Amino acid sequence: MLRGHRPVTGGLQAVLWDLDGTIVDTEPFFIDAVAALVERAGGVLDADARRRLVGASLEATAEIAQRAGAPGPPEAIVAEVVAAVGERLRDGIPWRPGAVELLRRLRQEGVPTALVTMSFRSTAEAVLAALPFRGFDVLVTGEDVARGKPHPEAYLRAADLLGVDVTRCVALEDSPTGVASAVAAGAAVVAVPCYVDLPASGEHQQWTSLVGRDVSSVRRALAAAPDGTGTDATAAGRSRPR
Repeated sequence: MLRGHRPVTGGLQAVLWDLDGTIVDTEPFFIDAVAALVERAGGVLDADARRRLVGASLEATAEIAQRAGAPGPPEAIVAEVVAAVGERLRDGIPWRPGAVELLRRLRQEGVPTALVTMSFRSTAEAVLAALPFRGFDVLVTGEDVARGKPHPEAYLRAADLLGVDVTRCVALEDSPTGVASAVAAGAAVVAVPCYVDLPASGEHQQWTSLVGRDVSSVRRALAAAPDGTGTDATAAGRSRPR
């Protein structure tokens, strides 16, 4: 389902957050874990495979690892990758710039929030436990859906659990896979690229960073959708930021 033009009337009902690459800088953890599996089998994880791992679902992660030479069934590969990521998280959470501050502002103003990630629940909960406040009303992980990103199921499930209209939600994402999922669900999408560049598109807006963003920024993003140009609206001379 691709969204059509939405009216500017009506308010922001929720903000739907991706995790890896959006709130926390953990994409390298997953890539390193897969690379280690492949290297132990005598292979090499090439640049294209590393790129495709960014924002990948659990199923896709296992498939990419297997194609690169990692042995074992998908569930074993995923379990080993998740364990390796969890081990690194115990050394500290690498927050993305501005993410915790924006999340705190949303919570202070009573905006409902959902975390929509393809990571294991254990990984997501480890990150949430490190927040100095309750960050999310709803958590949807890769274990909770039959079809991972780029399918819209995860975002639609999050909106349903929150009891909100997904077309009145803003989704924050960093990867092409995640952006495609949120766009297909019908949310107003703001891409904040981390490791993979995202081309300009009328289907999503783009911020260079979450630093300095607040609830008003998010509300303006909802009002502007789906007319985002993929560039900073301020720099492009538009009346409001992206």
